[in-house]
Amino acid sequence: MAQKDKKTAVKDNESSSLEISRRFKQNPALFIGTVVVLVLVIVSFVLVPAIVPEGGMAGGDYTFGYYDKVPISWVSGNIFAQYQEQAVRNLQAQGREISDYKNAAEVWRWAFEGTVVHTAILQMMKRSNYSVPEKTVDREVARLPQFQENGRFSPTLYNQTSDSTRLVWWRQVNDDLTKMTFFNDYFDLLIPSTEVEFIADMSSVMRNFEMVYFKVDDYPDSEFLAYAQEHSDLFDSIHLSRITINSSEREARKILDSIRDGTITFEDAARTQSQSYADRGGDMGIRYGYQLESEIPDADARRMILDLGSGELSDLVRADDNWFIFRIEEGLRKPDFKDEAVMERVRTYLRTFERGRMEDWAIEQANEFIAEVNESGFDDVVRWRNMERLKFGPFPINYGGVNIFPSLESFSIPGFNEQDIQNMSRNENFWKIAFSTNPLTPSEPLVQGSNVLVLFPLEQIASEEEAVESVASMYSSYVGYIAEQSLQFYFLASDKMEDNFWDTFFRIFFPN
Repeated sequence: MAQKDKKTAVKDNESSSLEISRRFKQNPALFIGTVVVLVLVIVSFVLVPAIVPEGGMAGGDYTFGYYDKVPISWVSGNIFAQYQEQAVRNLQAQGREISDYKNAAEVWRWAFEGTVVHTAILQMMKRSNYSVPEKTVDREVARLPQFQENGRFSPTLYNQTSDSTRLVWWRQVNDDLTKMTFFNDYFDLLIPSTEVEFIADMSSVMRNFEMVYFKVDDYPDSEFLAYAQEHSDLFDSIHLSRITINSSEREARKILDSIRDGTITFEDAARTQSQSYADRGGDMGIRYGYQLESEIPDADARRMILDLGSGELSDLVRADDNWFIFRIEEGLRKPDFKDEAVMERVRTYLRTFERGRMEDWAIEQANEFIAEVNESGFDDVVRWRNMERLKFGPFPINYGGVNIFPSLESFSIPGFNEQDIQNMSRNENFWKIAFSTNPLTPSEPLVQGSNVLVLFPLEQIASEEEAVESVASMYSSYVGYIAEQSLQFYFLASDKMEDNFWDTFFRIFFPN
C-alpha cells in the first residue's frame, strides 16, 4: 500500500466513537443517516445472528455504490477487501468484538469510504492524463517483500509467481504510486515548506519566568471606608411599597385619588391593580440609594420620594411606560459605617460595580513594587516584602495553548488553578508583555482575573534543534490529517457519488 494509505490506516486506530463524533460535527447532513441506521442495527441484536465480516461472502453482488460510475465493490483481495481487513485488525487491536453489530457496520463503512477515496483519486488522475512510467512501477514491484531473498530481489521467486498474481500486484503498485503522486502534490499545495519553517521557528525561542502578583481582593478596609464616606448617599436606606400601573396616567391618577380619600387601601389597590409586588401588597422591602438610581432614573422624582416621611404617599412617578405610586414604610436612614453589615454591603457594591477602583489600587501596589525593583533588584525587594516568587517555563509564544508547542498550561503555578492558567494563556496582553519585556527586568503590571501580575523574565533560550524539527513534523501531520479528512468529505458529498452502502449492507447481513 502507498505511504499515505498506511498513515490513514494507522490514524484510524483512534476511538471509533470519537471518529464518528468528529465526522458528524464536520458534515452532519452526510452522516445523520449513518447514525440512524446504526441504531436500527443495534435494535436488531436479538433478532439476527452475529455478523462476522469474513463470513458469508462467497457469492452475490457486493456493490455498495458508485463513484464517477465506477462500482465500489467488495471482491476478495481487492482494495475494498484490504481496507475491510485493515479495519478488522484495528478493532481487534482495540479489544473490540468483531461480532458486535455496531462494530461490524463501522468496519464495513470505514472500508467503503476508504475505497471511495481510492477510486476518486484514481479517476481524477486518469482524467488529468497522468500515468506512472512503467519502468518506475517495475522497479517498485521488484522491491516487494514477496520477491526478496536475503535482502535482494530474487528472479526465482518472481518467476515462481503466476502471471495473473504478478499482474494484480503490478496494478496495485501502479495505483499506489498514482495516489502517492496525488497526495504529494496535494500536501505541497496545502502546506508550503516556508509555512512549516515559520511555524517551527515560532518554537525556537523560549523564556523562563519568575512572577509576583497582587490580589485585587486585598483592597484594604480603609479604602472601602473612604469610598463609603465619600459616597454615603449610595448606602442610604428606605423601606418602600409600590403600585405599578401600565395603562394610562388618568387611570393611575384615579387609583391614587381612591387611596388618598380612603375608598380603597394601598394594599388592596396593589393586590388588584399593580403589575409588581401585588402578592405582597406592594411591599418592596428595603431599598438602598444605589438601587433607586436604576428603579427611579429621574433625580428630582427620586429626591422627592427620599424626602417623604413614614406613611406618606408620593405623587405619580413615571418611569418608561409605567406609572408608580410609592408609600414610605420607613423613612430615609443614613448608613452607619461602624456596622459590619453596612460595610459588607459597601464591599459587595464595590466588588460588583466599582471593581475598576480595586484594580487601580492593586496596579498602584504593583507599580510601587516595580519602582523598588528597578532601584534595588528583584531578589532583594521580594525578600524585604516577604513575597512569594513563582517560577515557570521555559515555553515559547503560544497564545491559546496550541498542542504542537510547549504550553503555559503544562506548568503548575502555585495559587493559580487550571482555569486561571488557561485564562492567562488566552490573554493576548500576557504574551505581548511576557515576550516584549527585557530579561531580568520587571514587566509592566498586567491585570489577570482577580490578580495584577508582574512578570520577571529570567532568560531567553534557544530550543534544541530536535524539538524544533518535532514541531515541524507535528504541524505537517496535523494539517495533513485535517486535509485528508476534508478530502474524504469532499468525495463522499460529490455529485459523482452514488452511496448505496446501507441498502447493500442490510441485504447482505439482514436478508430476511
